[in-house]
Amino acid sequence: MRGVRWRRVASQVGRSVAVWAVSTVTMLLLAGILPDFRLRSENGDSATDIAVTAAFGAGAFGLLSAVVWPLLVRLLLLVPALVLGLLVFFLNGALLLLALHLNPAERGAAAPETAVVVAAVMSAVASATGAALAVRDDDAYRRRLYRLSDRRRRSGPPAPAGPGTVFVQLDGVGHDTLLDAVGKGLMPTVARWLDQGDGGRPTHRLTPWRTDWSSQTGASQLGILHGSNHDVPAFRWYEKDTGEVVVCNRPTSAAELQRRAVEYAGHGGLLTVDGASRGNLFSGGAEQQALVLSIAARRRTRENRSRAGYFAYFSDPANAVRTALSFVAEVGREIGQSTRTRLRKQRPRVSRGGLYPFVRAFATVVERDVVVAAVTGDMLVGRTAVFADLVAYDEVAHHSGPASRDAQKVLERLDRSLALIENVAEHAPRPYRIVVLSDHGQSPGETFRSRYGLTLGDLVRAGCGMPVSRKAERTRSGAEARAAVRAALRFPVAEGGQHRPEPGSEPIVLASGNLGLVSFPDVTHRMSKEEIDARHPALLPTLANHPGIGFLLVRSDRHGGVVLGAYGAEIPLADLDDEPGPLAPFGPGAADAIRRTHAFPHTADIMVNSIHDPADGEVLAFEEQIGSHGGLGGAQGRPFLLSPLGVSAPVAQGEELVGAEHVHRVLRRWLRESNGPQVPLETTEEERAA
Repeated sequence: MRGVRWRRVASQVGRSVAVWAVSTVTMLLLAGILPDFRLRSENGDSATDIAVTAAFGAGAFGLLSAVVWPLLVRLLLLVPALVLGLLVFFLNGALLLLALHLNPAERGAAAPETAVVVAAVMSAVASATGAALAVRDDDAYRRRLYRLSDRRRRSGPPAPAGPGTVFVQLDGVGHDTLLDAVGKGLMPTVARWLDQGDGGRPTHRLTPWRTDWSSQTGASQLGILHGSNHDVPAFRWYEKDTGEVVVCNRPTSAAELQRRAVEYAGHGGLLTVDGASRGNLFSGGAEQQALVLSIAARRRTRENRSRAGYFAYFSDPANAVRTALSFVAEVGREIGQSTRTRLRKQRPRVSRGGLYPFVRAFATVVERDVVVAAVTGDMLVGRTAVFADLVAYDEVAHHSGPASRDAQKVLERLDRSLALIENVAEHAPRPYRIVVLSDHGQSPGETFRSRYGLTLGDLVRAGCGMPVSRKAERTRSGAEARAAVRAALRFPVAEGGQHRPEPGSEPIVLASGNLGLVSFPDVTHRMSKEEIDARHPALLPTLANHPGIGFLLVRSDRHGGVVLGAYGAEIPLADLDDEPGPLAPFGPGAADAIRRTHAFPHTADIMVNSIHDPADGEVLAFEEQIGSHGGLGGAQGRPFLLSPLGVSAPVAQGEELVGAEHVHRVLRRWLRESNGPQVPLETTEEERAA
């Protein structure tokens, strides 16, 4: 045992010396290339003196990075994540200037802007060298996190008894998409959990579940984390009582939705006790939060800042340098891929210019790196329940397509993140169960605008007898990655459109994937079919008979609520089970989902769902997305739950897991089985039976 320990020490010393040597050579090369960076006095020095100066500077810079940098990060934990990431480069340059100044021979100098470049290059080279010597960068990264948390773990209280649970949400990855990726060898970690495991047996089970009508992150994650997504009819909707448009990825809206869910469910959330929320729209009641949208508009305090996640990531400046380089590479990759689709004239296709390459790079690089670092930090300090959302696939699939090569590459990288989390669990102070799930899937298809040359808003205006512009305007896409950017910047600005529309007679038309909502703001109550027909006789027939629209939901004075379809189809909600009519292509459960949404207080005057082709699973998005979700139809409503075999089955054999609130009850049961955090709710009859 002692011999093994000495070999490890010798190996570590050898790697440190090698990194020092490579850093010294790097500094010498940079001094020869950059005009404002020198390693000799103004009178000139011998080659030996210059080499000694470089060696001293490299050593001092490495020592300062190891000792001083963690202290600086602790002082800057109240700074937003992206701002802290940018400060890394400037503070790193300041450490280099200090290292040169500490040289007793007073040799070496650099201009401040040059020092930033030199420090970034040296950090990147040192990180790459250490990773190469450690064979695998993930292994080196795991050991760094282990060392960072070891001191806190020794000085803090012991980890609670029983296993901890890590919930990793792969945003937008549908059940069939996951199986397809496993079959193609894109996700070997998930494949091993399902097919091999220890001794050739699987370690996890895969269970599909069915979303509510609103198949999007706001509704699903609110239900999963807080146990209630009551009165969330879509991704965005107009509330007549307040005169505001609520948008799930607007910080103020997210905070209000979380408050309503807590009040409705009667408890703080899944993560109330010893929990951590990372990269989510909502907190789940966790004390430890990082990149959580519902607190983005709040003033950051000691109580709601995230120490473990950001400190674990930014305490090593090489992490920020590596992420920055990957960010630039991802921007270039997106520009190249979008250019190739335009040159090949691929269809369907949406615009991928403007700021989108940077949003994609944030989702696939920055958000992933910070969230994974936060999760591993949570595991290494022994937290009981951690819930993290990785939005990378969802963002890319919206613009490239759910089955595109671009999206498949993202799945490969997400699988490596799962492997890293699994490896870090080996060093955690308690055993961990890793649960992977998704909040919804994505359905392919071209946009409503590209197929018919007009938007849903244009069609509504035509049905109301209002003038329609000859050129259809684009409907802004509301993907989750933009929410993560705002959370990182703590930038509480509306995500597009009017936050509080001016009152008037014109209808407000909003889109959530292939789900559309039409509201009349000058009428204070939810209008009935009879009222709409009296006011705009052509509107409902125009919408119901359009070839791109599958069905409508409206309130009825005679039947309570009705579903409208083409050729005059009008079916009361109570009769949908026996006579599905226009709901037939949408499969089982559609009628129940529609009836539930119909009962919400803030359901729109007219709910519009696009057509769905069961043969190819396509829908028509009312937003500018070729991979969409938000309504009924196809893979968007069929996410997955990947759970360890050590926990009870999500549902009994022959039963179906339906709705985000049902998923919440399953996750809560698993935490209770491991003596984990309990939300103050009585056990339901369903849970006792399961």
